[in-house]
Amino acid sequence: MSAGKVVVVGSLNADLTVRTDRFPSPGETLNGSELVIVPGGKSANQAAAAAILGADVRLFGAVGADGHGDLLLKAAADAGVDASRVLRRPDTATGTAMIVVDAAGENTIIVSPGANGTLSGADLPDDLFDGAAVLCLSLEVPLETVTAAAKAGHDAGAAVLLNLSPYREVPAELLALTDVLLVNAHEAAQVCGLADPAADWEAVIGAFARLGIDRAVITLGGDGAVVLDGTAAGEDRIVPVAPTRVSAVDTTGCGDAFTAATAARLAARDALPAAAGFAARAGALAATLPGAQSSYTALAALASQPAGH
Repeated sequence: MSAGKVVVVGSLNADLTVRTDRFPSPGETLNGSELVIVPGGKSANQAAAAAILGADVRLFGAVGADGHGDLLLKAAADAGVDASRVLRRPDTATGTAMIVVDAAGENTIIVSPGANGTLSGADLPDDLFDGAAVLCLSLEVPLETVTAAAKAGHDAGAAVLLNLSPYREVPAELLALTDVLLVNAHEAAQVCGLADPAADWEAVIGAFARLGIDRAVITLGGDGAVVLDGTAAGEDRIVPVAPTRVSAVDTTGCGDAFTAATAARLAARDALPAAAGFAARAGALAATLPGAQSSYTALAALASQPAGH
């Protein structure tokens, strides 16, 4: 795959993971496995996965001057990510995510922002977006920072890929700066105000257009995904993406693998439907190994696939 530069702005977290047979009920205590601490955070995950998939990746965010920060920076470097611009905050802990994984591979996650919450638009380096083809954004850092990054990336000529996760309402300015919106079905319903988006994709296209969103990828879990393009005509407006069937071990980080693969393929000049089809395979493969970044070794087999496949 021809390498295109992907810039990722956002979160770096240490993932504190425990496995258990099932999730506890309110007030219940269960025994779990040994605590495992591994690199994570949506943006760090996306950067690592995109680099493994062949993209030239630059990551920007903030970590504490602590052991977790050291872990995250080393993991980024080991994956081939340029993390030289990541800030170290001497008086703030690195962000953490507390993850419980059940026997079916499903997870629940609670995030403590730490240094991620200190990141501001004023921190963005002047040269961060030099040569960038795609900018990846999600919502684990302050919205003002995400919006500032989107504007700077847009002005530099990068395509802005916004993953609305973890979901919250975002300013109209951010949506207007977004070239590709990536959401799941539940998030899509919240954005467009339709109870069942899959019942009428044309209505979703219309609702997105009123928000300034022309193109979107909506993931549908076991049913794959759908690519919506309000600028296209005919069958190109609504393109279904077939699911990839695997035996799931752990779904942690799979959405980030999907986002990263989409960004990597867009940076390599794939059309959006081809990028999303590739991303569906990447997201599924990430579920076949435990952890988030630790599961991305499964993506190496996809890195040599030519653009458009």
